[in-house]
Amino acid sequence: MIGLSQVYALAGLVFAGFAVMSLRDAANPRRRRNALFWGLFALSFLAGDHLGDLGNGVLVLVMALAAAFGLGRSGTTAGDGEARAASARTYGLRLFLPALMIPVIVLAGSLGVRHGGALAAALVDPGQATLVALGFATLLVAGLSVRMFRQPVLSPLTEGLRLADTVGWMALLPQMLAALGAVFALAGVGTVVGETVTRVFPLDTRLAAVAVYCLGMAGFTVLMGNAFAAFPVMTAGVALPILVKFYGGDPAAICAIGMLSGFCGTLLTPLAANFNLAPAALLDLDDRFAVIRAQAPTAVVLLLVNTVLMHVLAFPAHP
Repeated sequence: MIGLSQVYALAGLVFAGFAVMSLRDAANPRRRRNALFWGLFALSFLAGDHLGDLGNGVLVLVMALAAAFGLGRSGTTAGDGEARAASARTYGLRLFLPALMIPVIVLAGSLGVRHGGALAAALVDPGQATLVALGFATLLVAGLSVRMFRQPVLSPLTEGLRLADTVGWMALLPQMLAALGAVFALAGVGTVVGETVTRVFPLDTRLAAVAVYCLGMAGFTVLMGNAFAAFPVMTAGVALPILVKFYGGDPAAICAIGMLSGFCGTLLTPLAANFNLAPAALLDLDDRFAVIRAQAPTAVVLLLVNTVLMHVLAFPAHP
C-alpha cells in the first residue's frame, strides 16, 4: 500500500539529489556546506523514523550550525537570464500550465482514492490520499514539463536546487514549527490556553466561542509563524472542549475552517519567512514586508468569512 512513507522517501530522494548536485557545483564556493545541509535534510526524510528523538535532534542542530555559518547559492544556472527571457517569450502563458495541472491532478487523485472502492483502498492509504496524489502529480507534471518545454532531463532537479538554495534554511521552518506545536500540545499548553480563554473571554454564546477560536488560530499563527504549530494548542484548548463537546459542533468542519483561519495569520506574519520573506527575496523587492502588506486586506476579510462559515456550517444540529 502506498502511503506517507513512500511520499517521505520521494522527498528524501529529491533532497539527496540536491546534496549530490551541490557537491558537484564548482560555481558555488560553499558547495560542501550546502551538500551537508541538504544531505542531512534528505536523511531526515529517508531514515528519520530509525534515528530516534536524540538522533533527529542532533541532525537538526548540525543543520542549524551549517546554516549559521552561511549557505551558498547554486551556480548551475548562473548567467542564463537571457535564455530564460527568450524561453518566456516563446512559451508565454503555457508556462503556467504545470502549476495549474498539479492541483487538478491532486483533487482527482484524492477523490478517486476516497470513492474508488476496495481496489483503490488496497493500493493507496485513504488517510494519506491527498499527499500521495500530490507526490504522483509532482512526478507526472515534472516529466510532462520536461517534454513540453524541451528541457534537459535533470532540469527539475537543477531548478529545484536553485530555488531551494535561494530559500535556504527557511525550508526547515514548516517542519520545525509544526513539531513545536506538537511539543506545546504534549506539554499541556492547550489546556492552559483553554482555561485562560474561558476566564478572560465570555463564551456564553456560540458565536463568541467561534470568534475566539478563529481569531486565536490566526493570532497564535502570527506569533508562532505556522498554522500547524498553532492548531494543536488552540484546538485542544478551545475547539474540542468548548465548540465540540459543549456546543456539539462537527469536529471535521471546525478543524478544517480553524486551519483556514490559521492560514489567514500566516499571511500576516514575518515569522512565516518561507511564505512571506522568501518571495520578497526571490522577486528582489526593496521592501521585505511588501508581500505581507499586499496580503493583509485579503487575510482580514477571509478571517471574518471563516468565522461566519464556522458559525453557520459547523453546527447543523444547533441552529
